[in-house]
This record gives sequence, structure tokens and C-alpha cells, in this order.
Amino acid sequence: MAIRTRFAPSPTGFIHVGNLRSAIFTYLIAKKENGTFVLRIEDTDQGRLVEGAVNAIYYTLDSCGLLWDEGPDKGGEYGPYIQSQRMDAYKKYALELVEKKEAYKCFCTEERLASMRESGYAKYDKHCLHLSDEEVTKKVAEGLPFVIRQKVSEEGSTSFTCQVYGEISIDNKEIEDQIILKSDNFPTYNFANVIDDHLMNITHVVRGNEYLTSTPKYTLLYKALGWDEPTYVHLPHVVKEGGKKLSKRDGDAYYSDFINKGYLPEAIVNFL
Repeated sequence: MAIRTRFAPSPTGFIHVGNLRSAIFTYLIAKKENGTFVLRIEDTDQGRLVEGAVNAIYYTLDSCGLLWDEGPDKGGEYGPYIQSQRMDAYKKYALELVEKKEAYKCFCTEERLASMRESGYAKYDKHCLHLSDEEVTKKVAEGLPFVIRQKVSEEGSTSFTCQVYGEISIDNKEIEDQIILKSDNFPTYNFANVIDDHLMNITHVVRGNEYLTSTPKYTLLYKALGWDEPTYVHLPHVVKEGGKKLSKRDGDAYYSDFINKGYLPEAIVNFL
């Protein structure tokens, strides 16, 4: 099987050192097996986009020698490689999950959700899951805005295997009915990743270990859609001496911070 990996940053600013480390291992896993390294721009969070960030991504990867085989500027048979240009696919599969009863339309207002949080709810209470088909049809006909939520059983647990951390299992009662499609028809990060990774034939997903607790949501989506999961590789955080996290305040959170201090790209890559 041909190895296909992807680096999928959001254009919300400069490249964080932790993201760059993920990019390095993503690149190496592909190239070790003469595979394909894909660059995908994840711009579905439109409110956080930063002008010039895409060019900063290109510059960072290029200067570090992480040359991508497919991407927005190079094309490829699985394009487009910018998520905001792939909107039809997200809506199609979200509605397919609704049809399969693996997802549902949620009409809860921001006020109700805020009230729940203030009352101590740790996750959504599945209120709209219990609406009848007639009630849902009526609300849609009335023009009420809605999101689409993934339906997660309260019973059992969901397991997956990470190449670094081994098998991990999380009780389903800990997993929220996450939003997969927002009221503006933009997908959420977790949902768009699953759809794009499948449609782009991505075989290995490399990311930080902060996503370990989110991965069961991916597993359940793959299962609901009848798709095979990719191989997961979760990387530990990049930290300073004493285990302290990198920070913007200390000027050591971004690749550009080190370049501005006079470090060579080769030295940064070697360190990471």
C-alpha cells in the first residue's frame, strides 16, 4: 500500500514549533517509504484567518526542506487542497449520517447552551436527539437555524490504536455529541479532517498527543460512514528544560521566533 501522509495547518498565524515537529515526522514517515506528503490548508474556522498566513506556511515548510508533493499551489488528483473549497463534500456526508440516524439536527440556541454550561453541564444533554421527525421537519420549515451533531451512544467504550501510545479506550459516556456541521454549513475541524483524510486516501495521520482524547470521535465517524481508519501517530509535546511549555511571552513558541534570534533552519529541524 502506498503511504500518503498530510500536514494540515490552519492559516491563523505563524507556524508553532509543535506543529512544525508534526510536519517533520509526517514528511519522514512518507518519504521513508517513498510515499506522498500532502499539504492541506484547513481554513474552516473563518473567524480566525490571518492575512498572509498561507504564505508563512509555504515559507516555513520550504525553508525546512519539507517539500510537499501535492497541495494548493501544486495541485494533485485529490484536490482542491483548501477546505473552504470542499464544502459540498462535508454537507453531503453530514446529511448521510443524519439519514443513517448516526447524527441529528440540533436547534438549541446559544442562550440555552450557555445556560447549560452555567448550570454545570460538562457536555451537551442530547436534548434535540429526542425530537420526533415531525418536530424536526416543522422547525426546518420555520427556518430555524440548526447544527448537525454526531450521535454517540452512552453505552460501551470506543478504542483505537496509536503507534506511539498503543491501544487507548474511552468510555462513550465521556464523549460529547459533537457538532460536525455548523449552522453556516461550515464543518467543524474534527469532521472535516475525517472526510478529507478519507477522500484524499491518507494512510497515516500524525498529530500532537492533545488529540488522543478526541480520536474516539474520529473512530466513531469512520465506523458510521463504513470507512477504514488511517494509522494514528500521536507525538509528545515539545517542551523546554524542566518540562515547561513553549510560550508566546518567552518568544519560543513559533518557528519565526527562533529564526529572528539567529537560529538556522537546519538547526531547528535537527532539534525537533
